[in-house]
Amino acid sequence: MAGTGQRIGRFQRQVLHGSADNAAWLDAVLAGLGLHDVHLVGLSYGGWLALNQAVYGPARLASVTLLDPGGLEKVPIRFYANLLLGVLATLAPRRTRARLSRLLANHALIESPEQLAPIMIAARSWRTNRPAARRLDDDELRAVQVPMQVLFGGRSSLLRPARAASRVRELVAGVRTEIVPGAGHGLPLEEPELVNRRILDFVDLVDAADVGGARTGG
Repeated sequence: MAGTGQRIGRFQRQVLHGSADNAAWLDAVLAGLGLHDVHLVGLSYGGWLALNQAVYGPARLASVTLLDPGGLEKVPIRFYANLLLGVLATLAPRRTRARLSRLLANHALIESPEQLAPIMIAARSWRTNRPAARRLDDDELRAVQVPMQVLFGGRSSLLRPARAASRVRELVAGVRTEIVPGAGHGLPLEEPELVNRRILDFVDLVDAADVGGARTGG
């Protein structure tokens, strides 16, 4: 365990650029926590990390759920523009934010100040030199063997949801996909009940299949 802790500490002090490094870091974290058969969930860049783990470090995973994830398409300029406009919109009078929220498909603008405060602190003060979530190629996606579901925002600024869903269905065997109409990139904020239900139902489905396979020797 001491060796694992040292590896985690070393990775935390480095910028992780490649897929293999990111997967090794996350695998070391899970190992250090003593976790296995993990149902990994990720949003946006976290979705890229979860998808990347399914490709390069799946040994500790039971399933992955990706919420409007990076990795399926190249990050478009409109995504960064939407982020900038969202930050600027927080400076607008509160009475206008509901309209701006609908226009930008950015639910964070109408969250309570308590919910929004940590997001704004991070946006204004945190800087990173990590690269953008890269698009995984077809062979990488074909390599996914972990049960996977992907939820897309119908108004995502990161992805073209119909095209991304079609690509992942073509390349990942058995993947479950859903496009949530009207939702933007912040799926858990906009549709928390739907997202939670889809995650829990998928976890139950995967666990039941594992139990059934063990009982039948499959």
